[in-house]
Amino acid sequence: MADNPMLSFVRLDQHYPAKRPAAVRAEDFAEIADRYARDDAERQSSRCSQCGVPYCSTHCPLHNHIPDWLRLTAEGRLREAYELSNATSTMPEICGRICPQDRLCEGNCVIEFSGHGAVTIGSVEKYITDTAWAEGWVEPVHVGPDRGQSIGVVGAGPAGLTTAELMRARGYEVHVYDRHDRAGGLLTYGIPGFKLEKDVVMRRVERLRDAGIVFHHDFAVGRDATLADLRGRHDAVLIATGVYRPRAIKAPGVGASGIVESLDYLTASNRKGFGDAVPAYDDGALNAAGKDVVVIGGGDTAMDCVRTAVRQGAKSVKCLYRRDRANMPGSQREVKNAEEEGVEFVWLSGPEAFHGDAQVTGVAATRMRLGAADASGRRAPEPDPAGGFRLDADLVIKALGFDAEDLPTLFGSNELSVTRWGTVRIDHKSMQTSIDGVFAAGDIVRGASLVVWAIRDGRDVADKMHAYLRAKAKAALAKELVPA
Repeated sequence: MADNPMLSFVRLDQHYPAKRPAAVRAEDFAEIADRYARDDAERQSSRCSQCGVPYCSTHCPLHNHIPDWLRLTAEGRLREAYELSNATSTMPEICGRICPQDRLCEGNCVIEFSGHGAVTIGSVEKYITDTAWAEGWVEPVHVGPDRGQSIGVVGAGPAGLTTAELMRARGYEVHVYDRHDRAGGLLTYGIPGFKLEKDVVMRRVERLRDAGIVFHHDFAVGRDATLADLRGRHDAVLIATGVYRPRAIKAPGVGASGIVESLDYLTASNRKGFGDAVPAYDDGALNAAGKDVVVIGGGDTAMDCVRTAVRQGAKSVKCLYRRDRANMPGSQREVKNAEEEGVEFVWLSGPEAFHGDAQVTGVAATRMRLGAADASGRRAPEPDPAGGFRLDADLVIKALGFDAEDLPTLFGSNELSVTRWGTVRIDHKSMQTSIDGVFAAGDIVRGASLVVWAIRDGRDVADKMHAYLRAKAKAALAKELVPA
């Protein structure tokens, strides 16, 4: 097999024409090839140059010991490679599947710089951890001596689950509260199953449940208990809700039937994969089968939507994005995969209006051009006098990103301080919010970001909570020892 950074991914253009047949089995579009085996892992790992400055590790938010576990893999010492990978990450096989390695570790591989293609770090990480599960090397969470203190975690996404695991290992009683009927957050309901198989997420959750972590599903803070109620139940509380409020499009006709939110669409597809009853999928409202689909946006969520629509048998799939390819926020690897699957990208274009009375029939779009740089340094899109055009559409999916919900109101906690963007304000040294003993981490603090950053934040906040609770226990003990 050639030394190619994409060797572990199915090359769809070897099997299907550029214009994909209307109906293709979902299994034909496996994201990670099942045939990526030990020989492939060892061969790819042996390509690591063991350079003096491991840019791959420094550009990984978790600072995984990548060159070290690549060397162990190349030597056939897979169990040691897994243990080293697992030492810095609570979800290595998940990161191996969904991290945008082209923007992080692989994009900063010295071999990639030399033009020979990066080591396929993500696929090796996935392989060694999947092997560990298969061989029984993944041990139960080792729970420390009972500390007599408990924590509550609001949100069962990657940040919350990471903190829950690390705090349980330290001997704390841990309760996780989530408004969904399954744990995992966007890992479960936001990311498509072809990128992240749901049994991979569920086995992580079961491992935490087996460790004694108590999950409270269908639990909405503000409805079933206020934040103050949870703070009264526990010695410390973590807010790790993520950000779920979709950004809106202001354009005539946006309220027509057939114009849907990206998360509603992806959640319906994922629930169907679980075997749940999903009426909105079955009646076609959240199903792309046989439809002309237009997805608006250029991030990873938009890529998930277009590639899900392909798998559902859409008649056509177009992605409308207001900037050009070089300035899109999503993974370039994802764009390449989508193009190979027949998705058409309409760059430098934005929606101006939606056609159709009750049901959407098309999108009136305007051409854009890149103007002066905005506050972030990216060139801001502006209308191009060249004019507009129309796209036929039976289903329009809005994937413009997510903002924070109004947590002070939602949680019944006006004393919870938030930033002007609605994210929870924390003291970055202690990671505490404006409420004593209430911490926050993940997207609800940093804004919509990557899963690997949520895991990093969960790891960091566990350290901060542990220090806070130890100090609290020490103060309580000192008070008991003082004579009356």
